[in-house]
Amino acid sequence: MKTPVQVDFQGLKPTERMREAIDEHLAELEERFGRITACRVVVRAPSGRHRNGGAYGIHVRLVLPNGREVNVDRTATVDERHADFSFALNDAFKRARRRLQDEVRVMRGQIKSHEDSRAEG
Repeated sequence: MKTPVQVDFQGLKPTERMREAIDEHLAELEERFGRITACRVVVRAPSGRHRNGGAYGIHVRLVLPNGREVNVDRTATVDERHADFSFALNDAFKRARRRLQDEVRVMRGQIKSHEDSRAEG
C-alpha cells in the first residue's frame, strides 16, 4: 500500500489479537490485489442497549487506482453472531474481498456484457 493502513477502534480498547486479525485479513487482500493504495478499518464496539450486548460494527474502505473505492459498512442488527468480534471481522472482510474482486474485474475489462437474449430473426 502506498499509505499506511488506518485502523480506528471506537468505544473499545483494542487487544493485540484484534490488531493481528485485521493485519492478517489485510495481508490476504493485498496478496490477491497488490494495487490497493490506501485502507481504513473502523471497528465500533457493540452498544450496550441490546439484551445480548449488541453487534460489532466494522467498516472497511479500500482505495484503488483511478479513484475507485470499495466500501463495506456492516453492522448487523438481527444477526446475533456479529456480537463475536472474530465472526464480525471475518464477515466484513469476506464482503470486502467479494467487492474487491468485482472492482478488479471491472478494471481489467473482464465483466461480461449482457446482450439482448432474444433470438433474432
